[in-house]
Amino acid sequence: QVQLVESGGGLAQAGGSLRLSCAASGRTTNVGMGWFRQAPGQERQFVAAVDWTGSLTNYADSVKGRFTISRDNAKSTVSLQMDSLKPEDTALYYCAARGRRDGAAFSSSSRYDYWGQGTQVTVSS
Repeated sequence: QVQLVESGGGLAQAGGSLRLSCAASGRTTNVGMGWFRQAPGQERQFVAAVDWTGSLTNYADSVKGRFTISRDNAKSTVSLQMDSLKPEDTALYYCAARGRRDGAAFSSSSRYDYWGQGTQVTVSS
């Protein structure tokens, strides 16, 4: 069983930065992990993903060049550095982990088996 706990959300101004962290417990080695977000009234959408090595990453077009995903397998953490924030980045951000140990960086939420509770990010204009 895998448990994921997100932290680091909060309020930022447009153009500012926030760093989200996801602490994982359980079998998270050799599995791909990702970040998704959901704004009120909208479906959950992909943000970024990383394979188990940390060398393969995948980003949504809307965040490419602004957000950076990374992982520290020794500490069982995955981070999302968010720069140049925009009001449209406001959402509840979720950390996710695959249950299958294939290490890929998928963008589809259906590929992930474990989810955190989410951390709120609010960007003011």
